[in-house]
Amino acid sequence: MTTKLFGEPVRRREDPRLLTGQGRYLDDLGRDALAAAFVRSPHAHARIRDIDVTRALDVPGLVAIYTWEDLPERVARPLPLLIPHPALTHGRTAYPLAREIVRHVGEAVVMVVAADRYAAEDACGLIDVDYEPLKAVVGLEEAVQGAQLVHEDVPGNLGTHFVQEVAGLDGRGAREAIEAAPHTLAFRLDIERSASTPLEGRGVYARWDGRDLRVYSSTQTSSSVRMAVAAALQLPLTQVEVIAPDVGGGFGVKIVHPWPEEVLVPWAAMTLGREVKWAEDRREHFISSAHERGQVHYVRVGFDDDGRVLGLDVTFLHDHGAYTHYGIIVPIITSTQLLGPYKIGAYRVEFSAVYTNTVQVTPYRGAGRPQGAFCMERTMDKIARYLGKDRTVVREVNFIGPDEFPYDQRMIFQDGRPLIYDSGNYPEMLRMIKELIGWDEHVGRPGTGIGIGCYVEGTGVGPYEGGHVQITSDGRVHVSTGLTSQGQGHETVFAQIAATELGVPIERVSVVTGDTRRFGYAVGTFASRAAVVSGSAIALACRKVREKALRIAGDALEADPADLEIEDGVVRVAGAPGATIPLGTVAVLANPLRYAFDEEATRATPFAGAADFDRPPVAEGDEPGLEGRDFYSPIRSTFAAGMHAAIVETDPDTAEIRVVRYAVVHDCGKLINPMLVEGQIHGGVAQGIGGALYERMVYDAHGQLVNASFMDFLMPYATEIPHVETAHLETPSPLNPLGVKGAGEAGVIPVAAVIASAVEDAEGIEIDRMPLSPSELFDLRTARDMK
Repeated sequence: MTTKLFGEPVRRREDPRLLTGQGRYLDDLGRDALAAAFVRSPHAHARIRDIDVTRALDVPGLVAIYTWEDLPERVARPLPLLIPHPALTHGRTAYPLAREIVRHVGEAVVMVVAADRYAAEDACGLIDVDYEPLKAVVGLEEAVQGAQLVHEDVPGNLGTHFVQEVAGLDGRGAREAIEAAPHTLAFRLDIERSASTPLEGRGVYARWDGRDLRVYSSTQTSSSVRMAVAAALQLPLTQVEVIAPDVGGGFGVKIVHPWPEEVLVPWAAMTLGREVKWAEDRREHFISSAHERGQVHYVRVGFDDDGRVLGLDVTFLHDHGAYTHYGIIVPIITSTQLLGPYKIGAYRVEFSAVYTNTVQVTPYRGAGRPQGAFCMERTMDKIARYLGKDRTVVREVNFIGPDEFPYDQRMIFQDGRPLIYDSGNYPEMLRMIKELIGWDEHVGRPGTGIGIGCYVEGTGVGPYEGGHVQITSDGRVHVSTGLTSQGQGHETVFAQIAATELGVPIERVSVVTGDTRRFGYAVGTFASRAAVVSGSAIALACRKVREKALRIAGDALEADPADLEIEDGVVRVAGAPGATIPLGTVAVLANPLRYAFDEEATRATPFAGAADFDRPPVAEGDEPGLEGRDFYSPIRSTFAAGMHAAIVETDPDTAEIRVVRYAVVHDCGKLINPMLVEGQIHGGVAQGIGGALYERMVYDAHGQLVNASFMDFLMPYATEIPHVETAHLETPSPLNPLGVKGAGEAGVIPVAAVIASAVEDAEGIEIDRMPLSPSELFDLRTARDMK
């Protein structure tokens, strides 16, 4: 590495274009395309008796109306269950358009295509659907009773029942260890539903030329959408292109694929021979995309006089909504990441994922980890409270030591691989967070409360990502990867990696993501994996290019490649300032030409210089051009970690909760760009505060989402988010060539636990449910005062 760009706070290269209105989002495309709109169910659970489209047929501009019966067999099938699992015994997915039964408000029933969205919506309003309402199943308690079924063939609404158990060193199971422990506690914890709610909703735009299908989608996984669409429409993969243009946020909801619209819109474009587009409106996003978070935990813990956990038994219910498109990844993550930075004596976790007549549940930033952190950190606080000890002391006595890595938690993680922590230093992180927030000075101070929360985050999950790097004759470096971007700064970070590896100015590096025309094999952007997996692949591809460049330059300079270095895009012989050759010229020499297209190309033509007639122009096993392609497939996940602390004030009259200070110490291994990592953390903390104090999806007994708008779904403004103080600890991962771990979800994971800890400290009231509104805090005060 010949530059210092790796680890430098380089400003985001995307921002000038995006902030000056030059972004190209899904709805900026296809201005002349036909528009699709959907009739969506107003009922949470109902039988479709009849669909009458007669009144809609006279709407000017109407092109087509489709119900499930109109779809060909290849399109009419249920959508794929993306991540099957042996414990998912009753996985169920939706049809692209509802067949006979609707199972949540917002489920698509009819698709309309018209000259513009106005006409399409007018036609939707004139389609009469005759429903027979059925009893809706809403809430975990009602679901597990099984008196009413969401799916008639799923007994007890139970999609999954899963148990993992790890015995203690003495061979005892968790329940036996708890019974034998000097102290025990048992309690219930609740976290309610929230949702990703990116600024840009979902959207699809498709065009068909009679042979090839091009699809633009606001997605987190363009290559996977490509494969899903090709499979659904029974097209050869080579005839399908999928491009993610600028994407205005994802946070997990756009990792799901294919959405019904991602199948229906391309199919309509093929059927009609016209371009077709659909862009989601805000209410559609609330009632027809995906939610997350809803879980209830029942905890039993046994511990000794020092607070050391000897046994932990957690049983929880997970609300999966109406369908399981994304499998049981979220509750698996909760069950495994719950352990955090601690070595628990014996651990048993059991979860049941149940169906309800509500919007399906799929990952939302944090993806099950906030629930797990809330459970574990509330447990640590309760132990400390019971023993009368400082909350940080109880945590420290349970930490995995810095000399114990790699540390095997003896469980299976969400990627199907062992839950083995690769590196970390948790005692040092605790020291840093206590110093950053002023823990020792603040504990016991009246009028405010201080809280803390710790977490470990599995990042960089496989199976792989790839990268392609090409240096052209102008000396520019072109990087492409199939991984998508939704605001993370990939254009900057990947350019930093390439510039550092190749020794070129970052201004000469361009990055393309999410375009299957440029790179067809990829997995997607989720689970804090981009820098780890795609970044490593790009680094490996750069190293191939660098090796070839030095070999060719060595021939040209009559020097040993081992004596060459690259600085500012120029190859030079170390210690010989006059012996140099630009990388652009090396790229020319790497591509032997018959014809001179410009002055630079003349260098590669047959009579440009002396030739070695004993070798072909392109060496055996070599390829023309100065480019490289490589993939990185991790053996298992890397494990980032962090600790957050907050100081809150609670109003004595209104019970309003105000976050006064917030501090974060984070370890994501080697930092590529500390400024972007801090931005990820700040954004995550803001979302976490929203989830702790404001955001919740509220369903009534009939399955109606009663706050499906930004007027009613509360989110914090900038005025509610404090300045976030950050510090970094770097414990490099030994598992990848860059030593990095992920950072994308870190900011959101422990926030609910931290706020609960701080409010509990301020009020002296146990906080066992999140989010916590002023009204709920007021009620808790009232209940306390009445005792």
